[in-house]
Amino acid sequence: EVDERVAVLTRDMPATLCVPIARRDRVLGAMYLRSARPPGFDDEDLELVAAIAGVAATAIENARRVAALEKEAERLKSALAVEHTLVGRSEKMARIGEVIAKVARSDVTVLITGETGTGKELLAKAIHANSARAKHPFVAINCAALTEALLESELFGHERGAFTNALALKKGKLEIANGGTVFLDEVGELAPALQSKLLRVLQEHEIERVGGTRTIPIDVRVLSATNRVLTEEVAARRFRGDLYHRLNVVNIEMPPLRERRDDIPRLATHFLQRFASKAGRPVDGISDAAWRYLKQYDWPGNVRELQNTIERAVVLGSSAEIVPDDLPEALLDRGSPSAGAALDLHGAVRDTKIRAIHEAVRQTRNYVEAAHLLGVHPNYLHRLIRNLGIKTQLEHEC
Repeated sequence: EVDERVAVLTRDMPATLCVPIARRDRVLGAMYLRSARPPGFDDEDLELVAAIAGVAATAIENARRVAALEKEAERLKSALAVEHTLVGRSEKMARIGEVIAKVARSDVTVLITGETGTGKELLAKAIHANSARAKHPFVAINCAALTEALLESELFGHERGAFTNALALKKGKLEIANGGTVFLDEVGELAPALQSKLLRVLQEHEIERVGGTRTIPIDVRVLSATNRVLTEEVAARRFRGDLYHRLNVVNIEMPPLRERRDDIPRLATHFLQRFASKAGRPVDGISDAAWRYLKQYDWPGNVRELQNTIERAVVLGSSAEIVPDDLPEALLDRGSPSAGAALDLHGAVRDTKIRAIHEAVRQTRNYVEAAHLLGVHPNYLHRLIRNLGIKTQLEHEC
């Protein structure tokens, strides 16, 4: 079909040439040529314009692909920013946000401390994402997950033939991250020999692959994290003091979730939306009764435990909202504030467990024998006592 506008353009013209701009059986547009002078266009003109149209089709498709990639990159960057803002808006997290904004502008080393599950790697990613290195790699490695030999190879790489099965050259994480940021999680677990090699990296800004004979200059920023008290490790001579001071130019301590309870509703809602969407199951929200359990619980596993709890509730739940029955037993055993309900099944079960444990311990004066009397494993009894928060009370009965 001929567009009306084309008809206007070509009216009273002796000759018109139209070639589609197509790519993979998809028309992206068209090229129109018109001539007011005879004899118009010939086959050579048609071949030339067809060739130009082919080049134009490739250029247009590439431009559209680049535009789509740029749009996706902006979306992912926005998603990352949202993820960081949802880490928390409590007073403690607001102060951490201010520190992130300051340290991100420089290449200073940062040691992130805090309990397991508080979000130390997410904080490291926030620093990297807001730094001048944001367009370069962010490479994370868990120093506690590998043996000393494997960790050395992962960090520094190895030359071909450096050891058995080293069939090819392999670049290490420090070399791969060149220009970007390396995040060393559980840095307190580094063996003494690797501590010395890491210190050299921080001092000289160069590495040497395992089995290699030449040094390789690198430009990386080092962020690290630990749940150990490194000052105690230094005092015990398990961690090098000079390395500790190199890593700890700036220290950021991630607070446990129990110390920022104001963030629990925001985090829980964020995780609920994420996992409900992932599971393809509509969930309207969290019931008031379930909220009371979530807000009161001490969260020894911190944000990671909260995330796992919400994901479990979404997967196992069947109602339109999360209810106490969807929550793990550990939360229910800790009890929740009364909401004025005449009957509370979970509260009644908790009270029965407490009475039974007290009676068993009173009779036996021994946790192992009490567990045998209750018909449970001693490890389960210890875990139950911890979840119920009655250890101090029982100590007076043993």
